[in-house]
Amino acid sequence: MIEVELRGARLLAGRLPAAELRELCELSAARLGVEDGHVAVEIVEEPRIAELNATHRGRHEPTDVLSFPIDGAEPLPAEAPRELGDIVICPEQTVEVREAVVHGMLHLLGMDHERDAGEMLALQDELLAVHRT
Repeated sequence: MIEVELRGARLLAGRLPAAELRELCELSAARLGVEDGHVAVEIVEEPRIAELNATHRGRHEPTDVLSFPIDGAEPLPAEAPRELGDIVICPEQTVEVREAVVHGMLHLLGMDHERDAGEMLALQDELLAVHRT
């Protein structure tokens, strides 16, 4: 089971129910073969995501989503819960919050659209299409 810890949910008001956010995290993880783990999703305003973007990526501007992986993709002992990491989303910078959730999860699970040949974004589109049906 993927445990999703949601912080700042009030900033999602009317944009994405917490239950759907959890479903998107679970769907993304399951598609990549991850069945157990914990992810923290924090919803923040522009000043906070701009600060994080500057600190961690050297980009002094707000962005839509940032991912901070913790445990790598290596196998863990069965008794150890996998700490996937943190996703930080700024709804003010996000056209589609669902897309930001999936995007963040795929990064936590080791995918990188800046280094692959389009696989991550194709999978993102596939997951969002599956989720809508």
